[in-house]
Amino acid sequence: MDTQHLRTFIEVVRQGSFARAARRLDLASSQVTRAVAALESDLGTRLLHRTTRKVTLTESGTAYFRRVSTLMDELDAAADDARASTGEIRGLVRLTASLALGQKLVLPLLEKLHRQHPGLQLELRFSDLVVDIIGQQVDVALRQSPSVDESLVGVRLGTLRFRVCASPGYIAQNGRPELPADLSHRDCLRIALPGFSSTWSFRQRNAVQAEVEEVPIGGWLTASSSLSLLGSALDGLGPVLLADWLVQPDIDAGRLVDLFPLHEITSTNFDNAVWLLYASREHLPSRVRVVVDFLRTELQALLMSPG
Repeated sequence: MDTQHLRTFIEVVRQGSFARAARRLDLASSQVTRAVAALESDLGTRLLHRTTRKVTLTESGTAYFRRVSTLMDELDAAADDARASTGEIRGLVRLTASLALGQKLVLPLLEKLHRQHPGLQLELRFSDLVVDIIGQQVDVALRQSPSVDESLVGVRLGTLRFRVCASPGYIAQNGRPELPADLSHRDCLRIALPGFSSTWSFRQRNAVQAEVEEVPIGGWLTASSSLSLLGSALDGLGPVLLADWLVQPDIDAGRLVDLFPLHEITSTNFDNAVWLLYASREHLPSRVRVVVDFLRTELQALLMSPG
């Protein structure tokens, strides 16, 4: 039996589509169709129900997929171990992160990672949409949240702190807000996500029992990307709430001013963190392990440094 036919069948199931599987495997759709048909012919049974909109497993296909996908993972793990025994790490690693995390934290590290492991190939998927790690076969993900999916392995890289900043030009023209409540009368720059744009919460930093002050926030500009909000703040369009790792370089350079340095601030939860995530599996391929270890070391140093 042709193992490539098996891999093609597995990819069709995981993608839920012959066309998406073809794009993922860099094959023509007709090649994918023939590979699955050949596998069904060898087995003497239909594995997939095909409609114009979706592909689903038959009863026998479900049982077959469960077993062969596990076997193929084991074959890949064995091959990975054999390659690793030579001392060279090779293979493709798929990495996802938000646009801001990817461009500001990940991209500057890639030259160092490539020098350490020149046999690695990376596929970067930077998006502010949440990617299905399992369904999209992503190896490593970076996310900002208070908690993580229990089906994934999560490494907490550092506490996520936020700053409310504005440009010196904005302050010169509009005055500096003295109290958090003053922001309710300003046009603030807000992230276009449900539950994130209407209220910012403040509490005194390092206070034993700090009361939380919730400030209603409004403004004429919202954006789906933190990088767009950062650019707008630098252009003097208003105060913005962004992660400290994103705004610290501009604060240090004087391009932004931290308006409330004595406060902890959030739009959701004070216990947010940056997480490194990967799928739970018995054998983590060495190519994935070296990327996980590299990012953990490098990003923990960045995110835990005083700022």
